Amino acid sequence: MNSIEQYKILEKLLLIIENEILPKTHIGVSLGNKIFGAAILLKSNLKVVVAETNNELQNPLFHGEINCLNAFFAKVRKIETHQLIFLSTHEPCSMCLSAITWAGFDKIYYFFSHENSRDNFNIPHDLKIFKELFNIEPGGYNKENAFLSCESIIGSIEKLNFDERKLLTRRVVKLQSEYESLSSIYQKNKTQNAIPLK
Repeated sequence: MNSIEQYKILEKLLLIIENEILPKTHIGVSLGNKIFGAAILLKSNLKVVVAETNNELQNPLFHGEINCLNAFFAKVRKIETHQLIFLSTHEPCSMCLSAITWAGFDKIYYFFSHENSRDNFNIPHDLKIFKELFNIEPGGYNKENAFLSCESIIGSIEKLNFDERKLLTRRVVKLQSEYESLSSIYQKNKTQNAIPLK
């Protein structure tokens, strides 16, 4: 894949987060859910098939990714998952990584890292579970494996040329600011919800 193609993919992924996932996340957070969301899109044209956000108030297993998978399989039957990209606003936790893999997806893009979830959003559970259950340190799971590849959007943007990087960095900063605001709302109100791991 050349630089222009990579730029166009990354630009589209950022637009999907901004226009498809974030509006749903605003609603979810207003109800008391976490800030995580996801979308499933066609590899061929990057068209969104389904987008969802966290719904842990209904079920603590309904992370943004799981909620998105549930919506996808309730809605779509004819598209094979190897024809699709899984987009996650935050690097998926161990449960979501496994679910995405079991569902047959072979490509994941994510915006915020596990470390961002811990350090910027005060949600350390992903890394704690990796460490306590699997003895895996931050960044220690295999992002390129026999099942799928898991790619950081921000890490990929950093590899672009200066002009392309500069253009996309504006969108990155805007999204980071939006999620920081949503995180503040969630953190302020989280003691009022019944999510086990707040």
